[in-house]
Amino acid sequence: MIKKYSVENMGSSDLGWLQSKFHFSFADYFNRNNMNFGVLRVLNDDYIHPHSGFDTHPHKNMEIVSYILEGKLSHKDSMGNEKSLSRGNFQYMSAGTGVLHSEHNNYDVLTRILQIWILPDEQGLAPNYGDFIYDESNRKNKFFHAVSNVNGNAPIKIHQDANIYVAELEKDKELSFTVAKNRQCYLVQAEGSASINDITLNARDALTSVEETLNIKTLENSHFLIIEMMKA
Repeated sequence: MIKKYSVENMGSSDLGWLQSKFHFSFADYFNRNNMNFGVLRVLNDDYIHPHSGFDTHPHKNMEIVSYILEGKLSHKDSMGNEKSLSRGNFQYMSAGTGVLHSEHNNYDVLTRILQIWILPDEQGLAPNYGDFIYDESNRKNKFFHAVSNVNGNAPIKIHQDANIYVAELEKDKELSFTVAKNRQCYLVQAEGSASINDITLNARDALTSVEETLNIKTLENSHFLIIEMMKA
């Protein structure tokens, strides 16, 4: 079963320094019928204006992954970590028993990130931070497995039976992604447009698939992110 979610129908927020699209209920956007997709609790598509950002704030018992699509993001946390990341890079934080952090765009260009919150498989874990910088050739015209559970093979490991894949495909390329039995996935068309199982997705649209293979054909250069997990 496949279902499309158009960006026009998503929650939104404009704080001046930050423009967001909310795939699920978040902040002032609340829809009791759109709280999560399985263990995927939050997916925010954020534009952060130059020399602004999220000041220091707390998190607890959540696996948080950020994927940078444009510009640069500077991270600082109460564990002593401090890092700046750019397009295609991943940042991961297991909030566990509690952590304070800030995320800023300290530069002169607009920053865009996908902010992903995944429910952990255990409460009260020790907080942890990680990031991953890799060559973009790993995601060119193929899927790159960036995130897995702690027993998986991806470079970033989270405390949940979930996987994150990314791909950047040129126009008119075709690629398939199989969603296995008792599994489901959430796909974000981050950039470009594509036909997926004869459903057209434009930039910032999304779709869900439960136990069904996705056949992707790009209509223009495209950038995808897929979060795969156990069927709810």
